[in-house]
Amino acid sequence: MTPRKIILDCDPGHDDAIALLMAAAHPAIELLGVTIVAGNQTLEKTVRNGLNVAQLLGISTKFYAGMPQPLVRQQVVAGNVHGETGLDGPTFDPLQRQVESKNAIQFIIETLMASDGDITLVPTGPLTNIAVAMRLEPRIIPKVKEIVLMGGAYGTGNFTPSAEFNIFADPEAAYDVFKSGAPITMMGLDLTNQTICTEDIIKRMAAVGNVAGTLFSDLMSFTLKTQFEAFGLKAGPVHDATTIGYLINPKMFQVKPMYVTVDINRGPSYGRTVCDEHHVLEHQPNANVGISIDTNRFWDLVEFCLRKY
Repeated sequence: MTPRKIILDCDPGHDDAIALLMAAAHPAIELLGVTIVAGNQTLEKTVRNGLNVAQLLGISTKFYAGMPQPLVRQQVVAGNVHGETGLDGPTFDPLQRQVESKNAIQFIIETLMASDGDITLVPTGPLTNIAVAMRLEPRIIPKVKEIVLMGGAYGTGNFTPSAEFNIFADPEAAYDVFKSGAPITMMGLDLTNQTICTEDIIKRMAAVGNVAGTLFSDLMSFTLKTQFEAFGLKAGPVHDATTIGYLINPKMFQVKPMYVTVDINRGPSYGRTVCDEHHVLEHQPNANVGISIDTNRFWDLVEFCLRKY
């Protein structure tokens, strides 16, 4: 089977780090590049976090720094979940890896324009990089094979009662992406919250006994603690890793076509993904929205990827 060509656009972030290690490890994925955006923490920190993970795991893929701020709104970060560095928990050796001089937006545009329409964009953070690339060069939109993103919810949010963090961090960018016409598959909270990483799962992955297993354990042990403190949860989901799981084996997932837009009014629902689950607006669906995941097969896949290091 021909590997799926992807650009991973992320804001590392604990679950972003797991998505990265899976994308770099699995033979069904060809990771063309990693573009970084501000989100879980500031851009300086998310870039450093991505490079630290790549250096630790020996991932040779190039990294590109993108947008440091949202399009319109004042910046927010998720330090309550990801800590002061954005990747608290693991320890890393002094950083030797460097980000490329080319900007992430330029890399996305040039790579898509030179492609045969066979590249999937995988955003696991705010959609600022993707929206800016689309604004600067609209000709990339028909070149996108698919956008498989982590963000939003058709139910309730996790950063506000209405909004999931990635979308709330840049609602205007998300609004642009959902109205772009590019094929979209959305892994929202309704699905990703099913990937609860319990202490038993952490012990299972640590037992792999290599650097990736240790990294997973360090990451999710920290997240388990903060999820309890922030939300009262007894374990933390690995939200972003579901995007890579879907690309590797979509049969593990149930998705439903829906019309999705984003509330960009400055009221209590600012940043909400408004998902027309019951087709009451009679608009053509513009996204496949994740409903459920086979969690046993998903954790088997995560372990398979960890064992590649």
